[in-house]
Amino acid sequence: MSRTFAYVRVSTIQQTIENQVQELETAGFIIPKRRIVSETISGSVPAQQRPMFARLVDRLEEGNVLVVTKMDRLGRDAMDVAQTVRLLTGMQVRVHCLALGGSDLTSPAGQFTMTILNAVAQFERELLIERTHAGMARARSQGKTIGRPSSLSETQKQSIRAELEAGVTVSDLARRYGCSRMTVARCRDSTT
Repeated sequence: MSRTFAYVRVSTIQQTIENQVQELETAGFIIPKRRIVSETISGSVPAQQRPMFARLVDRLEEGNVLVVTKMDRLGRDAMDVAQTVRLLTGMQVRVHCLALGGSDLTSPAGQFTMTILNAVAQFERELLIERTHAGMARARSQGKTIGRPSSLSETQKQSIRAELEAGVTVSDLARRYGCSRMTVARCRDSTT
């Protein structure tokens, strides 16, 4: 017997699931409250690491239908969404996304839509990486230091080098200067 479930998610406790539940009802889905699974968790968490979503997947059976209002309910990014849809397809669970006109993401048309969305997401990721690298190169050419600021001043670094030459151990210096042994080792290995 086919059962319909819904998964609704909000990111903060200040938000409510009411709008998503209303969207489901407006779209014609009459889902018993016990089959509407909700949780408050950041969208940046992968779908399978969301406790309530993982429990929902354990409840789903062949022939069931899972309805979500938006694709981001199925994962943190396009790749995570695609992995979730593949998992559900393998379980022979149909997935309907209201934001995509209620299309079944496990159908051939839905899989085509997923392929297009994944391609766009990958393109956007590559553009972001390209822009990030260009920005870092520009900052370096202007003499800016990239990364975390050093925890030691130049004077401290010179003192550390001198003490290392005098035989003080890396561990002793790390404790005294309140930094890691790796930081002391980098001082020793740098020529600046």
